[in-house]
Amino acid sequence: MAFQILLNFFLAFIWMFLSNDYSALAFFKGYFFGILVMVAFRRFFDQRFYILNIFAVISLIFLFFSELVKSNISVIKLVLSPKLTMRPGVFALETELKKDWEITILSNLITLTPGTLVLDVSDDNTILYIHAIDLEDAEQAKWDIKNTFEKAIKEVSR
Repeated sequence: MAFQILLNFFLAFIWMFLSNDYSALAFFKGYFFGILVMVAFRRFFDQRFYILNIFAVISLIFLFFSELVKSNISVIKLVLSPKLTMRPGVFALETELKKDWEITILSNLITLTPGTLVLDVSDDNTILYIHAIDLEDAEQAKWDIKNTFEKAIKEVSR
């Protein structure tokens, strides 16, 4: 991905020099035309086109903010209810993520979401131990995390 970004910058500078216009507008035109050239020659790259990764990162950020709002609302409902009916619990989440940075991102996203906290990661980085403030169904909680955060992180990294 870094090679593709650098190549796109290089194509933008080449555009600026060939058009003999050194303004920011000429750079952005060159950057846009560089994207078009790279799309045309994308089969020569061994990795996925980097613009798709940028869209996946933006999607992950929006997913996190939507989950943040939902979990804040559920925690507020728990706190403001007249009876404390929460059922705290710890469950183990087996993850398919392999790289250290992927597991770190997943752990941070889970911890930053109110009501959940990653307590520990196994030595082989395959299991995350998560505490939830209100755990109705551990299997449903695992399924929710796998189909939101883990799926979005896979989309970014692969």
